[in-house]
Amino acid sequence: MNVGIAGLGLIGGSMAKAIHRYAAAHSVFGLEKSGEILETARLQGVVQAELTRENAGELDLLLLALYPDGAIQCLRELAPGLKPGALVVDLCGVKRAVFEPLLALARAHGLRYVGGHPMAGRELSGYAAATAELFGGASMILTPPEGTDRATLQLLEAFFLQLGFGRIQYSDPEEHDRIIAFTSQLAHVVSCAYVQSPTAESHMGFSAGSFRDMTRVAKLNEHMWTQLFLDNREALAEEIEGLSRRLNTYVRLLRAGDEAELKQLLKNAREKKEALEEGERG
Repeated sequence: MNVGIAGLGLIGGSMAKAIHRYAAAHSVFGLEKSGEILETARLQGVVQAELTRENAGELDLLLLALYPDGAIQCLRELAPGLKPGALVVDLCGVKRAVFEPLLALARAHGLRYVGGHPMAGRELSGYAAATAELFGGASMILTPPEGTDRATLQLLEAFFLQLGFGRIQYSDPEEHDRIIAFTSQLAHVVSCAYVQSPTAESHMGFSAGSFRDMTRVAKLNEHMWTQLFLDNREALAEEIEGLSRRLNTYVRLLRAGDEAELKQLLKNAREKKEALEEGERG
């Protein structure tokens, strides 16, 4: 296939590098605002050609690895030049904000569209941080529109599994955003709030793995995550409020010196984590 990748940052760059390493039969057309990054990718053999409006008609698959608003704008510009039946997949971290606009654009130009979200990442960003191994064993979430034919889904399943993904998970935009508010976005909020404690400034010599684990994702791209948070504001706010209530329970028990209840609360958390791990192994 001829695969277009719009955006050669961490996700798009890793997609391109994974194709180069594990699926070299595909040709990659790259679209990137930084000419230096695009040239680097071409010199590395990761990208075979620059993606333009003039050659967009050669694409079989277009991956939109951009911020939500950028993904919509990019498809608006490229759609008229794509061939009928070309497949478009966005790789955005939220789905409700992009699903309907992208689907409408695809249908207006005779294209196929499926929402996507690779559940992989790093605390670093940009093409330099991209790696062909980023998706190894990860889950690839697909949110296909109603009526998507099985052949399209089989093509995407085979393609993403070839790049190292370990699982294809199907969802719809509403379920995706509700769950991702907990599994991803809340973790980033907590990490940011945790590292913003004044005590963090005195952590040297007093911290180990727990501190590193809790603060790792605070090293984020604030431009992207601000947009993702706001695009999923209701679900994320509910998760933050729920966490606040649970934390206040700990505060109450600590203030009261309630050893028995605190021990039971910690036991419940341990058992829940063990049950989650057992479910994942199953």
